[in-house]
Amino acid sequence: MKITWKTVVPLLVWLVIFLAPVPEGLKPNQWHYFAIFAAVIAGLVLESMPVGAVGLIGLTIAGLLGYVESDPNKSLRWVLSGFSESTVWLIVGAFVFSIGYRKSGLGKRIALLLVRLLGRRTLGLGYAIMLADLVLAPATPSNTARSGGTIYPIISNIPRIYGSEPGPTAGKIGTFVMWTAFAATAVTSSLFLTALAPNAAALAIAKKTVSVDVSWVQWFAGFAPLGIALLVLVPLLSYWICRPEIKASPEIANWAGNELQGMGPMSRKEWIMSALVLIAMFLWITGANPDIKLPLLGSNFINPTMVVFVIISLLLLTGVVQFDDILTERSAWEVFFYFTSLLTLASGLNQIGFIKWVAEGFARPLASVSPTMALILLATLFFWIHYFFSSITSHTAAVLPVVLAVGSGVAGVPMTTLTLLCLYSLGLMGVISPYATGPAPMYYGSGYIGKGDFWKFGLIFGVIYFAGLIVIVLPWLQSMH
Repeated sequence: MKITWKTVVPLLVWLVIFLAPVPEGLKPNQWHYFAIFAAVIAGLVLESMPVGAVGLIGLTIAGLLGYVESDPNKSLRWVLSGFSESTVWLIVGAFVFSIGYRKSGLGKRIALLLVRLLGRRTLGLGYAIMLADLVLAPATPSNTARSGGTIYPIISNIPRIYGSEPGPTAGKIGTFVMWTAFAATAVTSSLFLTALAPNAAALAIAKKTVSVDVSWVQWFAGFAPLGIALLVLVPLLSYWICRPEIKASPEIANWAGNELQGMGPMSRKEWIMSALVLIAMFLWITGANPDIKLPLLGSNFINPTMVVFVIISLLLLTGVVQFDDILTERSAWEVFFYFTSLLTLASGLNQIGFIKWVAEGFARPLASVSPTMALILLATLFFWIHYFFSSITSHTAAVLPVVLAVGSGVAGVPMTTLTLLCLYSLGLMGVISPYATGPAPMYYGSGYIGKGDFWKFGLIFGVIYFAGLIVIVLPWLQSMH
């Protein structure tokens, strides 16, 4: 491995904290464990090496030194505990769903069908792009795979049909098309628990840190009033802000029709993939409802992760996905090792009492404000501090445990509401900068959105999205809880 400043900085972070005096109220093992955690976060932010390797190395060192469990056997069990986390397997399984979308051709067909249906006017094209992302979102846990891997390759063909190229002619239609796709995937990433990989990991952190847990349906219901409103508004807002010169686009619908004709009728694999996605959605929605009797099951309950295993087995049995496809899906296994390590490390902070110490210290300045104001201040910090992060996952690991711990230390703060406001922020905050989320560099680098415009549009939409969280979601959650 090549040694660069990015590999040295995490070691320096560890060394500085390790050698610093242990703060009052902490024991040496707690402070030294935090040094390892901080070094891991620094490595993740800087991407000094593959993120899965960063987390695994940090976890191994913490386990070897016995910071959480002094007994070697108990320490090993702690290190391995994250590998049995259902949320981690939920993420991996959902990546397999995206393989099915890709290999069957269903994802491409859905996007082209919507473009053919709605693409005759430029504004309608924006809604087609938004709907394509919306349809794929519930079963595609990576907005990079969904927006960057499925939507972007299709829509990147559209502007050139009108002579809209990166640069001076981008404003004809290209800027609008690209920004609409990017802004829409931020909303769908927050609308569904399974639409963004960090969502499930963040929920697991919340469960370990403050014992807050929600189902797939509860997640959707809590965000739906804002999410649905934003999905309706995003193409229109993009149309107003980007001001495309071309107002109608009949050629786009014809192009999509020709592409669909080239694909031919729906294949056997596409039909199977469609059916399995519908089955998964049905089980996710009804599996935890005691009033609905599920056939062939000994009980009414089926765990969401078990649903994923069932669908994966059916994908393998029907040949839509091959086992080699799963083995070679590098991003899925990188996420697996990354989140497994990170969740275990984050739980360790809570287990040794470090989070409690942080909460007590940071909660004191908020003691003089009302619980609602404290909640809003914490949610504001969590959202806008993302300007300092190039990864939603590293942001989640570094900031979420602290914000939740501080909130739990302020009397009267409703922890379920604070937790959900933070979790719903994860997808939305991806819109604010050219590095805020996986697909951002792709749209930023397309050349259709000017560098200054990207920052300006990101700020405008970020303000709108965050205002929606406070004005719509907060009162809605308060009425539900």
